[in-house]
Amino acid sequence: MTEAPGTPRPNDELSSLRVPKALRAEVAEIAALVDEVCAEHLDREYSSLCLRLLAMLARKRPSPLARGERRVWAAGALYAVGSINFLFDPSQEPHLRADELAMATGVAKSTMANKAALIRRTLQVRPLEPDLCRRELLASHPYAWLVEVDGFIVDVRALPQPLQDDALCRGLVPPWPSAASPH
Repeated sequence: MTEAPGTPRPNDELSSLRVPKALRAEVAEIAALVDEVCAEHLDREYSSLCLRLLAMLARKRPSPLARGERRVWAAGALYAVGSINFLFDPSQEPHLRADELAMATGVAKSTMANKAALIRRTLQVRPLEPDLCRRELLASHPYAWLVEVDGFIVDVRALPQPLQDDALCRGLVPPWPSAASPH
């Protein structure tokens, strides 16, 4: 969130996420709705992850974001990212129940869950998706740091620094969250 809640995202932020120009206005509107909910009930990291998910949807051909109600897309994105990050688990922080998220978005719980299911199917997203995980979860993610070296599966964080950097540059592992940083 670079602006106040409800303020559309700047075009350069959407451009850096490779949101097609034709869909930037729609994505900015949906992101503004997400930002409002995140500012009041979640945090900036959830907002950023939802924007990343929206950018992924915008790049799909044809993009499902071109049609449908913006508020429902925002609710679906929040639900999808929330389920990936165990938002509905009371032991997690932040935590919201699905009915609380539905109230916060103004979208029926079943509608929100159905849109999230469509998003997960469209993007082939699964639980603990590394690109959509919160930093705290990513640090202890069971598979995000595994790479194959000479036929052996190893944790990249145990490799020499040049190999770690190479794996990161090649996109084989996500960027290091501060808790998982090998440095």
